[in-house]
Amino acid sequence: MAKPAIDIDALSVEERLALLEDLWESLSKNPNAVPLTEAQRAELDRRLDDLEREGPIGIPWEEVLTRIQNGTA
Repeated sequence: MAKPAIDIDALSVEERLALLEDLWESLSKNPNAVPLTEAQRAELDRRLDDLEREGPIGIPWEEVLTRIQNGTA
């Protein structure tokens, strides 16, 4: 694979962040193409097992937002 002709060091922080966002967006279009390590796959399996066993845990976003707005968080 040829290295792209981008002088990253010449980019501003904002331009680097924009490039990073563009790269991430391009990868997220096909998440199955991004390989997982065995450790990552095992952790995802463990989390799915926990979710199936215990059900969703946490507070819905709407409730979190309401608590923050009411100062009761």
